[in-house]
Amino acid sequence: MEQSKIRNFCIIAHIDHGKSTLADRLLEITGTVEKRKMKEQMLDQMELERERGITIKLAPARMDYNGHVLNLIDTPGHVDFTYEVSRSLAAVEGAVLLVDATQGVQAQTIANLYLAIEQNLAIIPVVNKIDLPNADVERTRKEIVALVGCEPGDVMLASGKTGAGVPEILEAVVSRVPPPRGKDSSPFRALIFDSTYDEFKGVIAFVRVVDGAIKRGEKIVMRATGAAGEALEVGYFRPQFVTGDSLAAGEIGYVVTGHKEIDTVRVGDTIIAAGAGAVEPLPGYREVKPMVFAGIFPKEGSDFERLREAMLKLRLSDSSLIFEPERSGALGFGFRIGLLGLLHLEIVQERLRREHNLELVVTTPSVAYRVFQTDGRETIIKSPADLPDKTRVLRIEEPWVKLDVVTPKQFLGGVMQLAAGSRGLYVNTEYLGGGESDGRAILHFEIPLSSILVDFYDKLKSVSSGFASMNYELLGYREAEIVRLDVLVAEEPVEALSTLVWEEDAQRIGRNIVERLKESIPKQQFEIKLQAAIGGKIIAAERVPALRKDVLAKLYGGDVTRKMKLLEKQKKGKKKMMGRGSVEIPTEAYLAVLKR
Repeated sequence: MEQSKIRNFCIIAHIDHGKSTLADRLLEITGTVEKRKMKEQMLDQMELERERGITIKLAPARMDYNGHVLNLIDTPGHVDFTYEVSRSLAAVEGAVLLVDATQGVQAQTIANLYLAIEQNLAIIPVVNKIDLPNADVERTRKEIVALVGCEPGDVMLASGKTGAGVPEILEAVVSRVPPPRGKDSSPFRALIFDSTYDEFKGVIAFVRVVDGAIKRGEKIVMRATGAAGEALEVGYFRPQFVTGDSLAAGEIGYVVTGHKEIDTVRVGDTIIAAGAGAVEPLPGYREVKPMVFAGIFPKEGSDFERLREAMLKLRLSDSSLIFEPERSGALGFGFRIGLLGLLHLEIVQERLRREHNLELVVTTPSVAYRVFQTDGRETIIKSPADLPDKTRVLRIEEPWVKLDVVTPKQFLGGVMQLAAGSRGLYVNTEYLGGGESDGRAILHFEIPLSSILVDFYDKLKSVSSGFASMNYELLGYREAEIVRLDVLVAEEPVEALSTLVWEEDAQRIGRNIVERLKESIPKQQFEIKLQAAIGGKIIAAERVPALRKDVLAKLYGGDVTRKMKLLEKQKKGKKKMMGRGSVEIPTEAYLAVLKR
């Protein structure tokens, strides 16, 4: 296929602005998918995506339109999957920027637009959902013009549901998106932007061919890992795999590598032809930095190997997932995983459960702290056990993020109060659509990552009646007063329950933990002390009363002194036993504390 006839583009938007629905209409209008096989969210192949109505994985599809080949990549909208979006943008020349006419520009719209501008892509702005009765087309158009800096006439109007305006979008893709500019005669080079694993075929790499061409059966080499192989099969997506004879410069398709070792094929690597000599690798993707860390353990210790295999397979289709083995005294062998956010953690957990049939225990998510020691060493710690002794610590730094919140003007006060209560520093406010009267604003804050980790998003939705949206990106590290909170059960420290907390919050969190433990630890023959401590100082305590046998059951009638004598004898025995003996902490008690 001539490069002048190829157009590569993707759809970017905030979560729930109608990307997948628009993709459905594009597939339908171009006749890529037959009407009888058409279903909603056609490109969302995962059962989890359909259930939640969100896109988690990027999904490519090839369409034929008026003599042109259009390669579309549908992308996710949630902030936790930004890495999927940035990889999609590196494989294309244009982007359709979709904005919901009922909601206007949202935080993730802005973030994804900036990613596209960084890649020098042609932007086609589209107002979607114009068929809804509460659509405010003119206000949304004004916001887009102010944001993109285009002419009002450049903004297209469409409805992914009814198909109105969709043929015009296809025409705009052909006329506004430049064709690829690869060299047909150069040695073969292709960028791996995604991959998947097949039990029979091994690793399948999703590629964008930049230069040259690849035919089935040709020998190939992974530039970064040096792994040699053969293109057992090549083809493209409609959206399911369709086998072809070759892939030429400018095309998007897949290559079956036949590799069974999952680590040999990496996203961002360059595939080259074997024996091509010194071929310059393509610029890959910037290394993804995990924001959130959590421990993940199999409920049954014997499932550890299955969990390891599942994690490796999951990493193929989710290259932003990072993990390393970890051992916990309470939960056995598992992994410490690095993720991009809490939704990401939830999706990983759910996919392991569904796709690999694993029952898991997930510990409280935490962030990575940077520790400077008195001997000049600098370490990154991801779990409380790694924190050195207080006397050896010079200072601790925690990650801060740049937080952008888009909200209607009437909720400004509530949002600012929420951010201030979460240690956020206010930077400034911008108004969308050119003026204060237009009713919506973007608030910029700087805030510690740990503050927005657990329930900040829920609180934001509640103070803004569901209208606000947020986006964040890492700013850097700043000094913080962080301490390790230890938990003692029957005066024995329990390593698995230790956490890293801000010094001023330690007492509140410690009290919370011992209260939860009191409810979940079963009574023993002796009284159990539950304590939360920082170093040697106890900051919160509770007691689980001893289990008492009914020593009066055998008495019938007689003097009250007989009762008193037996109770006194029991009391002395309990006093002797106080705090002695080891306490078996049930998994339920760990879960009560460790779970979010």
